[in-house]
Amino acid sequence: MNLFDLTGKSAVVTGASSGLGVEFAKALARQSADVALLARRAEKLAAVKSEIEKIGVRCLAIPCDVTKTEEIKKAVAHIEGAFGKVDILVNNAGSSVSVPAEDQTDEDWKYVMDVNLNSVYYCSREFAKGMIARQYGKIINVGSIHSSVAMPIFQLSAYCTSKGGVVMLTKDLANEWAKYNITVNAIGPGYFPSEMTDSFVDNPEFQQVLDAYCPMKRAGRSGELDGAILYFASDASSYTTGQLLTIDGGWTAI
Repeated sequence: MNLFDLTGKSAVVTGASSGLGVEFAKALARQSADVALLARRAEKLAAVKSEIEKIGVRCLAIPCDVTKTEEIKKAVAHIEGAFGKVDILVNNAGSSVSVPAEDQTDEDWKYVMDVNLNSVYYCSREFAKGMIARQYGKIINVGSIHSSVAMPIFQLSAYCTSKGGVVMLTKDLANEWAKYNITVNAIGPGYFPSEMTDSFVDNPEFQQVLDAYCPMKRAGRSGELDGAILYFASDASSYTTGQLLTIDGGWTAI
């Protein structure tokens, strides 16, 4: 028995035009889930869609700004019309600014909160309506190691606050929606190669930070988040809800 089998399930991944979103979509597709990709960049989405379809599942690429409720509602209608239902939602869209707190503008703060926290609530709320009606759902929110700890070399007040908020939103939605057979969990990645981290993750100065703060002394590698996503997306986690699983090489253990 394959506990991670997603045959017959349909999934939505936000922020799916690059980076971890693409990895999450591929991991779900490899376990036979149909996948809908949401992001703002239509050309990149089309390229990812082509890759997913080669795996042998159905795939939708839907340009969508997940900070805007009306666009999310249209996406829900499109996906449910095509797939009939949404079983799994991965709230992956994210962004960051690194500015000293005393210099950060209102616009910087609001932007990060909109992308990292508000969109998680908006998407969860809209996709959960169908899950509630069907009495089944798996919602996976992407937090961060900075849901729990700050960062010694970057100024991330907005990012850390938004990712901390994701954890508490996860706990509350898990509590509210458990009666509908919907689980809501979060993963907390450490530093992995992505568009957000490419500018520094291979930098020798950043390696010094990893040496000091990460027991495994390296960044994450492609595929090392797949197991966590598949656990929370599948019935292997049927009695797990409201949890943050941090995948960080031991960073938050010290």
